[in-house]
Amino acid sequence: MRVTVMIPTQRRLGGLAVAARSVFAQIGVDFARLELVVVDNDQAPSAQATVAELTGEAPFPVHYVHEPRPGVAHARNAGMAAARGELIAFLDDDEEAPAGWLAALLAAQARYQADVVFGPVRARAPASVTRHRDYLERFFSREGPAEAGVIDHYYGCGDSLLRRAALPDPVAPFAVERNHIGGEDDMLFGHMRAGGARFAWEPAAWVWEDPVPDRLSLDYTIRRAFAYGQGPSAHCAAASPPDRLGVARWMAVGVVQSALFGLVAGFKWLTRAGDRADWLDRAARGLGKTLWWGPFKIQFYGRTAS
Repeated sequence: MRVTVMIPTQRRLGGLAVAARSVFAQIGVDFARLELVVVDNDQAPSAQATVAELTGEAPFPVHYVHEPRPGVAHARNAGMAAARGELIAFLDDDEEAPAGWLAALLAAQARYQADVVFGPVRARAPASVTRHRDYLERFFSREGPAEAGVIDHYYGCGDSLLRRAALPDPVAPFAVERNHIGGEDDMLFGHMRAGGARFAWEPAAWVWEDPVPDRLSLDYTIRRAFAYGQGPSAHCAAASPPDRLGVARWMAVGVVQSALFGLVAGFKWLTRAGDRADWLDRAARGLGKTLWWGPFKIQFYGRTAS
């Protein structure tokens, strides 16, 4: 089967180069059936020269796609339209894949006949980040079961392998209404799960993540935790037909969580406890379940492209 590795990017030329070169260094895969698609989600083709330079180093075809319309869903859909692979592996432009990453994803897909395979993400903060360091690295990491196998839930798109034939739309599967707020992958995987898709987890398919410096702060992560919390309620509202009972249930859960975790967070903050950021994060996620509709949506993507 032909395999496409896709890297969406926006003005992170250094991170893009690290991610792409880590794909070039993969072992245990057939380069004759492999391609790399880089999607430049900037109004100006700012990554074009970098991709041209990387193409000269690549042991397989590299395709550059310029998607000037801002938004993460536009970027992923543009890459899907250009990709020729029957299997699509996603790597973010702030991630670096060890040499056996892709082989581990492909082996798990074949072993479990999975429609989507997910792997762990291990965040590493610069040495200069000392305040709330443990929390920040956990926030940007993704942990899962210790053993490989079929799972009944899903994770985000970064470090995943998708079987194109299992997608509801094989060319443009990501919801454009999530362009600026994110969660386009959660919406896709939620629809796939409702349709009976098979998900798998492979601990050996892990990647490093190097968060950009301006995200390594509570100002960013707590807002992002609030947005993550909105996911369950928003997903129920977006169902066809809308799951109003599910929305009400998640909003009620959010009220309890935000109140309870908020009280604990307040106490932890007053006592300067080491885990105070974790409790604030939990409270923010609970509040997001309750305040999930239009005026409370936070834009994380797309605005800097204009």
